[in-house]
Amino acid sequence: MIEKRRSTIQGSGVFASRPITKNTRIIDYAGEKISNRESLKREGRYLRAGHIWCFKLNRLYARDAAVGGNVARFINHSCRPNCYSQVIGDTIWIRAAQNIRRGEELTYDYCTDGVGSIQCRCRPGCKVML
Repeated sequence: MIEKRRSTIQGSGVFASRPITKNTRIIDYAGEKISNRESLKREGRYLRAGHIWCFKLNRLYARDAAVGGNVARFINHSCRPNCYSQVIGDTIWIRAAQNIRRGEELTYDYCTDGVGSIQCRCRPGCKVML
């Protein structure tokens, strides 16, 4: 259903290899389950390299896709996404927010809440800091 390829947004991206209908569960965001405290430590290192790999599960835990992650970690941020995230228990699902055409890059809003930031690259001229 999806494949990793070069992205015009940032480095690698994830693209639909076939049409995906709205609300489809596309992939789970896999990674090591760690405490939010540990996540903040690791994110400092990741942000210096221009990446965000940790995804908050709840007020206590996060998933670190840099350790044991899957292709979902390459889905780029967009301020106008075609996907959304849904946390169910310990699983983070990436779902289609609309019908997605074959070959279209998957994106979702990272909704970051950490102290560090990186420049959004979802479109030319975007001024949002993640």
